Amino acid sequence: MKKTKKASKTGSVFFYIVIVALTAGIIIFGSLPYIMSRRGENVSPGENTGEYPRNGDGVDKYGRPDADKSEMRGVWVAYPTLNGVDKKMIDEIIVKSKQNGINTIFFHVRPFGDALYKSDYYPWSHLATGTQGTAPADGFDPLAYAVEAAHREGIALHAWLNPLRIMLPNGVYPPSLSEDNPYNVWRNDDNPDNDSWVIDYQKGKFYNPAVPEVRELIVKGTREIVERYNVDGIHWDDYFYPAHDESFDDSISYKAYKEQGGKMPLSDWRTQNINELVSGVYKAVKSADSTCVFGISPAGNIENCLSMGADVKKWGSEQGFVDYLIPQIYWSNDHSTCPYEPTCRRWNELVKAKGIRLYIGLALYKAGSDDDGGKWHKADDIIMNQVLFIRSGEINAKGFVLYSYAYLESEQTAEEMKNLRSVLNN
Repeated sequence: MKKTKKASKTGSVFFYIVIVALTAGIIIFGSLPYIMSRRGENVSPGENTGEYPRNGDGVDKYGRPDADKSEMRGVWVAYPTLNGVDKKMIDEIIVKSKQNGINTIFFHVRPFGDALYKSDYYPWSHLATGTQGTAPADGFDPLAYAVEAAHREGIALHAWLNPLRIMLPNGVYPPSLSEDNPYNVWRNDDNPDNDSWVIDYQKGKFYNPAVPEVRELIVKGTREIVERYNVDGIHWDDYFYPAHDESFDDSISYKAYKEQGGKMPLSDWRTQNINELVSGVYKAVKSADSTCVFGISPAGNIENCLSMGADVKKWGSEQGFVDYLIPQIYWSNDHSTCPYEPTCRRWNELVKAKGIRLYIGLALYKAGSDDDGGKWHKADDIIMNQVLFIRSGEINAKGFVLYSYAYLESEQTAEEMKNLRSVLNN
């Protein structure tokens, strides 16, 4: 009997050792996706990083809110809001967005040829640490945290990128460009051929989309986001060619095109360059994760879009460019050039390819302001009625996006938001 008890005791100890070891293994290996995501390294598309549990309801197998089951009620979180971004700021953005009926956030992660995430192609944004090219000392990854925090609350998150802009035309923002910024790399190396890959315009700096190497950089820089982060979408806004004429000096590239037998006039050639870039990014997104969407929010004035190289007619009528368009129809019904409802109808006619969705961008920032000659002072339910028009069935739009998060709870827009909230959750 004594021998049997000893054997039993030994077996029990061994059993507990195995349990402890297995538990430790689960914790360690279960944390690897989280650790890798925090470092910005490779994480499979749709893989949960483990920081937050999936909430289960209304999400797909990737933990993403299901866009097919509800209208888009989005908000743009623009770069000024993200200056000094940290976990507390992101948590506040998620909470306030949800309280205001928002189900989709467009999170500005590349405003100036930079990155609010660890990138192999772009320097860290100055928004993270105050200095472009300097990574957060604690390894904090704003995009990784934002995606997990949004999905925890059943909110979709699209990574918002400016593909061409490196510095604002005023030449003072961002305050400086890091040494490893592609602009400085190309301008300061010994190769004069790549100097024209970036272009100075009105003290600002821009990528030149006519250059295949530049388009490749933008495509690769987009693919890495989709491969590493569980984003619901990749999003561009309306910054394409900053001018419609030769003041944007891409003459070196255009001359090379003409010398190779090219026949297109300057505007058509520029449009082709943008189309190649857009289709290249679309293919990269879909090859990295077929469930991730790619969309653009062009300017609301269609003629202005076409003059700047944004071929919105093609994007809305042919597959292989975008999954959605969000025209920025930032005017009231009594606007003289682009009245709201007629402009919505024009876009509705333009977006006609199967599978391409139309959402409407709304100018929350104008509510309560003197914009458009004081037209926004005439009523405090303009945005609410614009939403009701979208829902009326007169156009085939699937929702709306507000510009911007900074105006969800501001004194200027208080009355407008009070009226809007009354219909946001209906």
